[in-house]
Amino acid sequence: MNLDDWRSRINDLDNQLLNLLNQRAEAALRIGDLKRRKDLAYFVPEREAEIVDRLVTDNGGPLPAGAVRAIWREILSASLALERPLRVAYLGPVATFTHQAALQRFGSLAEFQPARTILDVFEDVERNRAEYGVVPVENSTEGAVSLTLDRLIDSDVLLCGEVRLEVAQHLLSRAPDLHQIKTVCSHPQALAQCRAWLAAHLPDVAVEEVASTAAAAALAAQEPTVGAVASDLAARLYDVPVLRPRIEDSANNSTRFLVIGRRAMGPTGRDKTSILFSMRNEPGALVRILEPFAAERLNLTKIESRPTKRQPWEYVMFVDFDGHRDTSVVAAVLAQIREHALFFKILGSYPAA
Repeated sequence: MNLDDWRSRINDLDNQLLNLLNQRAEAALRIGDLKRRKDLAYFVPEREAEIVDRLVTDNGGPLPAGAVRAIWREILSASLALERPLRVAYLGPVATFTHQAALQRFGSLAEFQPARTILDVFEDVERNRAEYGVVPVENSTEGAVSLTLDRLIDSDVLLCGEVRLEVAQHLLSRAPDLHQIKTVCSHPQALAQCRAWLAAHLPDVAVEEVASTAAAAALAAQEPTVGAVASDLAARLYDVPVLRPRIEDSANNSTRFLVIGRRAMGPTGRDKTSILFSMRNEPGALVRILEPFAAERLNLTKIESRPTKRQPWEYVMFVDFDGHRDTSVVAAVLAQIREHALFFKILGSYPAA
């Protein structure tokens, strides 16, 4: 076959794909109609995870698994939008890393609502102004996002998912070279992730903290002596050149985001559960609470303490582990923990990233 033959073959395949996608969309609309009549949730994340995981498992290539996930994320997003766009709140403004994580999780056809603060994202979900919210919870180099953990103590939202996003920080500026930059601005976490690079290449330049990486990009778009530490998405949306790419100090810089909602997720077979608890201030208290995990060989993926802010030196422990609360093994372990804890709360079970 020559080049024209192959192009003709691709055209035929594209037509077949379009026809099949429209058939799939029609089936999705019928399902949506049945759900409305039975008053069922129109978005079921565990079903979405099941679809994508099955396709990745069955994939024979040459498409890599990441491409399959990205393609079906948009197909699923488009199918939902036929019924009603999913409202998703996120820590804004547009082009923050949280915005990227929301796009990665829900696809580009969701109805995204930027919020000014992490607390505003929680409130949007709590007050039913959004079905889901996306908030950062920890960075691989800078650690936990305390505002998110603190809000989880009192909020009645449930954890419905997680997103892991590689964080590539770039220096954006309209300045033609580094010598003309007078100020570097960004979110405190972004600046911390580039601390060594900034000290080595811009040692005498003032560093200014702003509300977000996107806000920094907006400032750099207006003032040519300002450099912003931000993403390539921010560079494109705010039309600011990338003066120096990949300035993060760690090549393995990534951030974990949580998806919050109001409906409990069912098991998918590849799940994670998050809990929090407080305990008595006595020897062996933590060991007694954590021992059931070891006895049942449940893998702990995170453990972190935070002050309750109610009593001095009173703490709660956040624990993430592999497994779903509705399975018999996990349910038995959680029952044992509840017996030994002063305060105990299941934050949610959800598909693991």
